[in-house]
Amino acid sequence: MKAKSVVTKVFAVLLIFSAFLSACAGGQAQPTEGGPMQSIGDGEGEVSIVAWAGYIERGETDPNYDWVTDFEQATNCKVTVKVAATSDEMVALMNEGGFDLVTASGDASNRLIAAGKIQEININLIPSWSKVDERLKNAPWHTVNGKHYGVPYQWGPNVLMYNTEVFGSTPPTSWSVVFEEQTLPDGQSNKGRVQAYDGAIYIADAALYLKHHKPELGIKDPYALTRDQFNAAIDLLRQQRTLIGRYWHDAFIQMDDFKNEGVVASSSWPFQVNLLQLEGQPIASVVPVEGATGWADTTMMHVDAPHPNCAYKWLEHSLNPKLQGDLAAWFGSVPAVPEACTGNALLTDTGCETNGFNNFEKIAFWKTPTTDCGDGRQECVPYHEWTTAYIAVIGGR
Repeated sequence: MKAKSVVTKVFAVLLIFSAFLSACAGGQAQPTEGGPMQSIGDGEGEVSIVAWAGYIERGETDPNYDWVTDFEQATNCKVTVKVAATSDEMVALMNEGGFDLVTASGDASNRLIAAGKIQEININLIPSWSKVDERLKNAPWHTVNGKHYGVPYQWGPNVLMYNTEVFGSTPPTSWSVVFEEQTLPDGQSNKGRVQAYDGAIYIADAALYLKHHKPELGIKDPYALTRDQFNAAIDLLRQQRTLIGRYWHDAFIQMDDFKNEGVVASSSWPFQVNLLQLEGQPIASVVPVEGATGWADTTMMHVDAPHPNCAYKWLEHSLNPKLQGDLAAWFGSVPAVPEACTGNALLTDTGCETNGFNNFEKIAFWKTPTTDCGDGRQECVPYHEWTTAYIAVIGGR
């Protein structure tokens, strides 16, 4: 389902440190010592959310897609949204504080939990928890030592978006179209006409490509890379740098680049694909033969949330099947609530299957790289090195 600059990325890394637990202001429902909230009180009148573009809609872009207005009317909690372009930006914003909730992907969620920025969620205060997809209820990106630090929201793959007029009857089947210089079906080179995601987690996309094309590297997990595997991925990204017209992080700027700047292929989210197709643009997408990275997003609550009661009300609202289905139709994602897959006019009864409901096991979901290789070795390259290396790649070094 995704900071804005090299400075933001560096800032995000530097700001990751442990935070103290704080109580809510007087009169508000408060967590027990060292635990989650035990009751929900009256709403504070507002709730602030850091979210991916397209995740919190109030009908301003398309009146058919509005899951904020009814919440505000029912709870008197006004929703404000700060759109973040990457996980690093989300981490930076939550470290700064002042927000209630964040729709964090797996490469941010564990960082935020480890930094003490997220509070444990009392699932007993969320009646709709029982509706959550069993594959997500205890997912490691929001569950630590049996404690839940968020509510699943949506999930999906990072797709290869392409221009159908350029590719014609031979659509791309491999990520090579953005990694290797080649002549495209329209007879022109891909050089200067492709994009890559402006976030260090994109190194995993390069690793996934190498896992398929260079099995001798022994890559098993694109987020757990030994030094040699990591260096190979960086070398591939340096090669890719000579092809890139622009690194993207803003979904709407990427859409404009496809419409007006001659970009014809890039990693993207289904969100951009859907909006461009709605505009009648010659756009399609595919999950290539190498597979895809992806995101499983969780709505998480800041440890110092200024509006915890409204935040809990939103957590419950976020699992409403209609919201889940409408959002999946809008973003091209998969609902965290399977009940949303039937009876939704916007998603239709085939929408979940189309968006990849049955591909859960095939997606390499974003997670924060650490020194733990997952097999007992403590020699994999941690995320702060991913950030430094990717900044260098983008800078042409």
